[in-house]
Amino acid sequence: MAYYYSEPSRTFNEYLLIPGYSSKECMVSNVSLKTPITKFKKGEDPAITMNIPMVSAIMQSVSDDKMAVALAKEGGIAFIYGSQSVESQAAMVRRAKLTKAGFVKSDTNIRPDQTLRDLLEIKERTGHSTTAVTEDGTPEGKMVGLVTSRDYRVSRMDLDTKVSEFMTPFDKLIYAKTGCTLSEANDIIWDHKLNSLPIVDENQRLTHFVFRKDYDSHKRNPNELLDHEKRYIVGAGINTRDAEQRVPALIEAGVDILCIDSSEGFSEWQLDTLKYVKEMFGDDVKVGAGNVVDGEGFRYLAEAGADFIKIGIGGGSICITREQKGIGRGQASAVQSVARERNKYFEETGIYIPICSDGGLVYDYHMTLALAMGADFLMLGRYFARFDEAPGQKIHMNGTYVKEYWGEGSARARNWQRYDMGGDSKLSFEEGVDSYVPYAGKLSDNVRQSLQKVKSTMCNCGVLTIPELQKNAKMTLVSATSIVEGGAHDVIKKDTSTGNR
Repeated sequence: MAYYYSEPSRTFNEYLLIPGYSSKECMVSNVSLKTPITKFKKGEDPAITMNIPMVSAIMQSVSDDKMAVALAKEGGIAFIYGSQSVESQAAMVRRAKLTKAGFVKSDTNIRPDQTLRDLLEIKERTGHSTTAVTEDGTPEGKMVGLVTSRDYRVSRMDLDTKVSEFMTPFDKLIYAKTGCTLSEANDIIWDHKLNSLPIVDENQRLTHFVFRKDYDSHKRNPNELLDHEKRYIVGAGINTRDAEQRVPALIEAGVDILCIDSSEGFSEWQLDTLKYVKEMFGDDVKVGAGNVVDGEGFRYLAEAGADFIKIGIGGGSICITREQKGIGRGQASAVQSVARERNKYFEETGIYIPICSDGGLVYDYHMTLALAMGADFLMLGRYFARFDEAPGQKIHMNGTYVKEYWGEGSARARNWQRYDMGGDSKLSFEEGVDSYVPYAGKLSDNVRQSLQKVKSTMCNCGVLTIPELQKNAKMTLVSATSIVEGGAHDVIKKDTSTGNR
C-alpha cells in the first residue's frame, strides 16, 4: 500500500514568524548573513562561505557571466547555465573569472607589429579600452608598451598604422613589480593619477593589471565574494549526460563550484556523476546535487558525496512539473523535512552539509522563513530575472517594462538533460513556461533592499546570525482569514499612480 504523509504539503505563505526578545544589540548593522555553501567537518571551516545567502538559478534567462560578476559583487554566487555548449559555458566562466577585483589578468593584448585595425577588432571583442602591447601578443608576454583610447584617433589615422607607432612605450610607463600588494598598487595609481597600473616580473613579463575602477568598485561593494587571487567566485551548472566533457573544461576555465542541474536528484544518475567528479578531481572540486524534497533524498545524496544539496520540485514560478506529472512537495514542508535529516546526519557523522531552498519564494519575507526553517542559502530564478544583469531582453509592454523569463523545461530552452531519465535525447513534453516578469532595475539596489528586510526581521526575532535564527525562530501556521488580516484591509487605498495624494 502507498505511504501517505499525515501532514499536508505546505508553502511559505502558510507561516509567520513570532517575534522574540530583542536586546539593544539587535540592530540591522550588527546582523551577519554569512553562510556556508560547501560541507565541512565539525570544528572546521567550509571551503567556501558566502557573504549573503543567495545564489542565482541555473537558467538561460538568469545566470550568465554578467550575472556572475554582479552577484559576486554583492556576496553571492551565480551558477552559469549549462544548457549550452561546453565551449560557450566555459567561455562565460572564464570571462567572469577574468573580471576580478584587484589584480587582473590582461584579456586585451596585441603585438607591436599589428595595426590600428587589429586593435579596434580586439577592443570590439573584449569591450576594454586598455590594451597591453607584448612581444608575442599574449597576456604573459614581455611588455613593450600600452595603448589606451588617448593614444589614437580613428578619424585622423590610417587603419594600417602599426601599434608600435602610437603606443606608449614601456620606458615611459609607470609600473609595479610582481610582489607588490594591492594596497601599494592602489597608492601608486592615486599618487600618479593613473587609470591602470601594469604589474611585471623581473623579466618584464606582464603578470597583471590593477585598475582604478576596481578600487572604487571594492569600496562600493564591501561584501564582494573573492577567491585567494582576488577574482570573483563563480559557479556553473552541469548535467548527468556530458559531465566527463563539461567538468574538465569548466575547471580549466577557473570555476569555483559546480551544481548538478536536475529536476529530480534522488537518482543513480546523480550518484554516478558525483562519483566521477570526486574520483577524477578529488575533494578540491566542489559540487552540489539535487533536487530532493525529503530526508531520504537528502541522505542518498549526502552519502553519494554532495557538497551541498538543493531542495525543491515544482515550486518555481515558471515550473509546471506538478501540473504535468503530479509530483513534488510544498516548499516549506520540503525544507523542514530535509533540514531535520541534515541535522540528524550532522549529529551522526560530524559533517555539516548545507542545504539550498530552490523555488517557492514569492515575497521577500519568504527568504527569512526559508532560512529559519533550516535552509543555509536560497536559489532564486524569477527574482534575478527581473534585473538589468539578467540575459533576458527588456521589453516595453502595455505601458511598462518587463523582462523575458523562461523555464529550462520550456520549449524555448529545451534543456532535456535537466529532465533526463535515460530516454531519448529530447524534451518529450514541457515542464516550464515562457513568460515575462516586471522589470526591476539594478541587481544591487534590489538585493540590498531585500536583505535589509531579512536583517530587520532577524532583529525582530532577537538573532544576529542565520544559525541563531534556525535555532531560536518561532513560527506559527496562519489561517486564510489571518492572511487577509495581514494586508491592507477595510480601507479605501489612495491611487498614488495618478498623483491623488
